[in-house]
Amino acid sequence: MFYFDPLYFIIMLPALLLAFFAQMKVKSAYATYTKVANSRGLTGLDAARVILPNEGLTGVQVEGTPGELTDHYDPRSKKLRLSAGVAQQPSVAALAIVAHEIGHALQDHHGYAPLKLRGAIVPAVTVSSWVAPALFFIGFLFGFTQLAWLGVIFFGVSVVFSLITLPVEFDASRRALKLLETYQLADGRELQGARSVLQAAALTYVAALAQTLLTLLYYVSILGRRRE
Repeated sequence: MFYFDPLYFIIMLPALLLAFFAQMKVKSAYATYTKVANSRGLTGLDAARVILPNEGLTGVQVEGTPGELTDHYDPRSKKLRLSAGVAQQPSVAALAIVAHEIGHALQDHHGYAPLKLRGAIVPAVTVSSWVAPALFFIGFLFGFTQLAWLGVIFFGVSVVFSLITLPVEFDASRRALKLLETYQLADGRELQGARSVLQAAALTYVAALAQTLLTLLYYVSILGRRRE
């Protein structure tokens, strides 16, 4: 059966292992540094109140969001959404995460091109995420090769999105560490801890890119085998 093609597991295994490792790293780093109090006793919300006005981001509103590690900046509503663990805890992890999300707000404020491009293709990614597999599988199963290749092309949008995400996230982390240092919100030891949290988070985006690239490779490889 096509659905149990062993080639899929052979191709995808490295990406799956990397994704598992990345998730473990994020959880481990967050669990470690959420227990380490920062020397100034600042919660994530306190840090946001220091950084936002000083960076000219007075139009950005801060509100809560449920869950853990669900913190994000929404460029459409100009809202910084913080989980309770980040907003209310005076930890090194909280400083790292809130500064990272403010990094995204700064990208938005300054018109950072990769962020704008990523936002522009979000609707296309949303559509392609379910259209691409449908076109591919229907085309493959019923012998409509051109339809299957169209599915591959649609899936390519997800690959582009993952590629663009890397510089967006890396740049936000770079900005985050600079903000913590500029406003003296963390000392040298705490900056190292914040860097560990952000590097672990960045690995999840690398894993996501690996998954999309290898999925694309799988699609192309089985279409190539059919042609033979």
